[in-house]
Amino acid sequence: MSNPYKEIFSVPGAKSFSAAGFFARLPIAMAPIGIVAMLSQTRDEYWIAGAVSAIFALTNALIAPQISRLVDRFGQTAIIVPATCVSVIAFALLILSANQNWPEWTLFAAALLAAAMPSMPAMLRARWTELFRDRPELNTAFAFESAADELVYIAGASLSVGLAVSLFPEAGMLISTIFLAVGTAAFALQKSTEPAVRPAIAGAVRTSAIRLRPVQIITLALIFVGSMFATAEVTTVAMTKELGQPGAASFVIGVYAIGSFVLGLVLGALNLRTPLHKQLLIAVSTLAVTALPLLIADTVPFLALAVFVSGIAISPTFITAFGLIERRVPESMLTEGVTWVTTGIGIGMALGAFLAGWVVDTFGAENGFWLSVAAGAAVVVTIALGQKTLSGGRPETTGCALPQAAE
Repeated sequence: MSNPYKEIFSVPGAKSFSAAGFFARLPIAMAPIGIVAMLSQTRDEYWIAGAVSAIFALTNALIAPQISRLVDRFGQTAIIVPATCVSVIAFALLILSANQNWPEWTLFAAALLAAAMPSMPAMLRARWTELFRDRPELNTAFAFESAADELVYIAGASLSVGLAVSLFPEAGMLISTIFLAVGTAAFALQKSTEPAVRPAIAGAVRTSAIRLRPVQIITLALIFVGSMFATAEVTTVAMTKELGQPGAASFVIGVYAIGSFVLGLVLGALNLRTPLHKQLLIAVSTLAVTALPLLIADTVPFLALAVFVSGIAISPTFITAFGLIERRVPESMLTEGVTWVTTGIGIGMALGAFLAGWVVDTFGAENGFWLSVAAGAAVVVTIALGQKTLSGGRPETTGCALPQAAE
């Protein structure tokens, strides 16, 4: 049996843009936690560390889709190079502000400008789509990207904190900024695989991909999925501390993505005939059901097992969600559509972390997982109600009068 992953990487340029993109997207995980690790040490105040990190994350969630919209109109290199330059300079100012004890407003100003960082997961998926549009290899490529995203979140956050603690407070942010600059430059140099700009239909007025019903449904669903991630992580930290083994939190959280990572790679090697909208419903239903054992986890080993089981459907959810976006969004809006979905995950993680912290403080650590269960139920309802829309075809126009996919 042939290796589908070997096949996708046999295409000229695939290895190069994928490797460059991996390093360029590490800051997605490294920067938010790196800001907290840096400022909590240099300013000795957690509130300002959290506030600056939140400003960066939420602003990036709003700006990234707009940057991707420009990418769809003018091309990747024309937009991501200047956007990355702004972000790199801003990160450098943020590091200097922390190191030199500049006024607090400089921290927030730098964080706002740093949020110009482009969505590299969207850029990567757009390149794979250009190579394998309407071919089964695209599913394998998306599976690889979902697995790589998980690896980035696991390795990036740990690396950022580890550097800041073991070397000096700014170390995590410094390395993150270098990865962003070098990785994006190397990515932009891969001109042979850059997607062609696909013009809108003549006479049509361009609008945002978020106005498309499939994008709205999947983005909302992944807000709930993102909140499940953050809730599980925050509650795990609180639970291990309550059980007298706070050091076990990193191990338990690390286990979270292992099952999903493996299952995602396996799924990417298969050519399933089940329609994607039904695959997505099966994936999120599995995600919701496997969250239930978290409610009865009362020991660290049981908690680790429950967390492992609850994460097995993460990659299948991502793979099918991005696959649907590729099929339901006009080609001239693809990068923006993917970015909105990625943004949904980030927004969900921010909201989930906040709500989980409040629940844990108010009702105790053992009740934090109820948020995961509630979010799991919400995502199933969202995808179930959207089945008819998600089963429709690709819209034929990008004008203001966008037709809603078959409802």
